[in-house]
Amino acid sequence: MTIVELLNKINRLILNPIIVLVFAVALLIFFWGIFQFILSDAADSKRADGKKKILYGLLGMFIMISAYGLIHLVLSTFGLTAPAYLPLAK
Repeated sequence: MTIVELLNKINRLILNPIIVLVFAVALLIFFWGIFQFILSDAADSKRADGKKKILYGLLGMFIMISAYGLIHLVLSTFGLTAPAYLPLAK
C-alpha cells in the first residue's frame, strides 16, 4: 500500500464520516435552537438560549464545511485526487 492509497483511505473512511457526523449534529443543534426560539415567550430565557444554539449550530456547520474544503485543498496541494463521491454513498 502506497502513501497515496493510505491517505485516500484515511480521508474516505475516517475524516469524511467524522465531518458528516459533526455537521449533522450542528444542523440538529441549529434546528433545535430555531424550535426553542419560535416556541418561547417574547422575553424568556429560553429565547436567549435558542439564539445561542442557532449561533453555535451555524458556527459548527461553517467549521465543518471549512474543514472539508481544507482537506480537499491539502489533498490537491500534494497532488492527491480527492475521491469524487459523497462521503456516505456507496
